Amino acid sequence: MNLDKALLDIFHLKTFRPGQREIIEDLVNGQDVLAMLPTGAGKSLCYQLPAYILNGVAIVISPLLSLMEDQVQQLKSNGFRNVVALNSFLGHNEREIALNQLHKQKIIYVSPEILQSRFLLNKLKKLTISLFIVDEAHCISQWGHEFRTDYLKLAEVRAELGNPPCLAITATATKEVQEDIIEKLALKNYQTHIYSIDRPNIAMVVSKVSNNLPEKLEELVTLVRNLQGPGIIYVSTRKWAEDISTILLNKGIKRVAPYHGGMSNEDRLLIQQQFINDELQLICCTSAFGMGVNKPNIRFVIHFHYPTQLESYLQEIGRAGRDGQNSIAITLYGDDERSIQLSLLTREFPSEAKLFQVLQYLRSTMPHGRIDETRLISETGITEIMWRFIRFHLEEQGVIVNLTCIPIEKDPYEIVKLISEKVTKRIRYKHDKLTLFKNWLSVNKQCRRKLVLEQFDEQQTSRPDNCCDVCGINLENYFEKEEVLHPYQPQDWQDELRKLFHE
Repeated sequence: MNLDKALLDIFHLKTFRPGQREIIEDLVNGQDVLAMLPTGAGKSLCYQLPAYILNGVAIVISPLLSLMEDQVQQLKSNGFRNVVALNSFLGHNEREIALNQLHKQKIIYVSPEILQSRFLLNKLKKLTISLFIVDEAHCISQWGHEFRTDYLKLAEVRAELGNPPCLAITATATKEVQEDIIEKLALKNYQTHIYSIDRPNIAMVVSKVSNNLPEKLEELVTLVRNLQGPGIIYVSTRKWAEDISTILLNKGIKRVAPYHGGMSNEDRLLIQQQFINDELQLICCTSAFGMGVNKPNIRFVIHFHYPTQLESYLQEIGRAGRDGQNSIAITLYGDDERSIQLSLLTREFPSEAKLFQVLQYLRSTMPHGRIDETRLISETGITEIMWRFIRFHLEEQGVIVNLTCIPIEKDPYEIVKLISEKVTKRIRYKHDKLTLFKNWLSVNKQCRRKLVLEQFDEQQTSRPDNCCDVCGINLENYFEKEEVLHPYQPQDWQDELRKLFHE
């Protein structure tokens, strides 16, 4: 099969980026693949091209609604109609139509949670599944920075679908996480394609700031006024995303918007599209923003609050400079933030009191059949993330089967003890990761890039001119040359129509 011709005919591209051809060749030849490509290296094409080459439909498991929707919209805007995302963006009628037309699709995007639906699985089992793609595959590892318990059930789902060739692909995975992915997905006779996580066009800067909040905010405003955009500012909470956006707007900085998981799906999608289309120049957001956003010209990423581990940091700064042009990542680092980060480590896990409350709720509703998850979350006051964690471990202990609670024979105290031990182990691991990252932030004598590469068992072979603050860097190289933010120029409506109809 001539992959170059397929690339040109289907995606109108003349050349593959590093790693893409090798991954696609293995998938087309029916092999399982574990791949690690840096953010911005074109991971989506690695499964989209073989999906359109092979007979049948490819299943893509994706962790975020916005990521699914963005990729579906990109494909449709490029003329691909036989692609769908099964998620909450679909209305009731759209969902019914989509489920009845799955056999007409080439790519179906799903979340790991929706794949637990027996109804959907039975529908998929009637199809020829060409590929089983696990995007952001680090989520399947308990050592991954965005661990999702429903990812652990994917090997069973794949087996039910006839064990089609599997691609597990991610941007950041240590050796430990890579081994965990292989084990949890039960990859057999697999090929690995592991590429450097280094993005030499992104300069890394850590700026030590005062613990005085007004001074830190003033530093942020100064940077935003001067840096060439577009840009992203990462903060730790939804409230901070709203507050920073308001502060910048009040300072006269235009085309700024907040983005976080507490907003409606529609609002998030709108803001994402406005940013991609240069109608917005600056996004103040939590880590919920950025994954899969296809915007090549992001020039800077600022962490107003630093993330809890190196892997998250690399994913977030990797959203800059996808066009290969010089970009910069700046972390504003204050000693007082450690308490904020420690609270982030624990907030996704249930306390023992919450665990007992959930068990009591399940016992009281036991005679009524299937668990009403929405009601359980509402009445017990836990988050959806907490419930997923609890449900997974209750399923492991046989307390829940197919979302039905069976008579609890075990001592509730024993159940809580076992789950609490899992929580403690997980928090300890994340605490160690936070300490490691904080030590990296505190470095003042060793090249930051070199230390990052060592964490992924890589050796630094060359050093870019604009490497990091320790090696020496001139911030003015990244300042706007003419004006802070380019005025938005709406496209001519005729040009817009030509794009829509691919003329």
